[in-house]
Amino acid sequence: MKFFRKVIISLLLVLLSLCLFCCEKKKQGEVIITEQEFVLRQEKEHSYVIDAKGKIRNIGEVDVKKVVVTGYCRSCSEVWVVGQWLESVAEKLPEQKDMIGYLAVGEEAEFSFKQIANMYHQDAAPPEMPENMEIVIESFESVN
Repeated sequence: MKFFRKVIISLLLVLLSLCLFCCEKKKQGEVIITEQEFVLRQEKEHSYVIDAKGKIRNIGEVDVKKVVVTGYCRSCSEVWVVGQWLESVAEKLPEQKDMIGYLAVGEEAEFSFKQIANMYHQDAAPPEMPENMEIVIESFESVN
């Protein structure tokens, strides 16, 4: 009977320690934008677009892969009007985002993409940049 109790207690201790190890917090990747720049580019005679470039860094505990970076113009119109910045509300096209394949812990990588916003502008002087523009990291996968 004593042997049976020792086996049961041992099994319960093993089960308890397994539960504790299963609840251990997994290490996560974390990616931040360290530099960003918006560039006004004249595409045609009266057509202007805003492109973006910059750098991201992995500040997490593990390597990351498939990092998708894109941009948004929060102050742009969703309706095409001459002289106003327009942002497409549809899904981003491949040229409107960048994907970094792999980023090790502490590593930094450059990104660039085109056409965050566009404008048809009839004046001779180039238009001013919109006010509320942002670059975001849409997604990434942690490498465990």
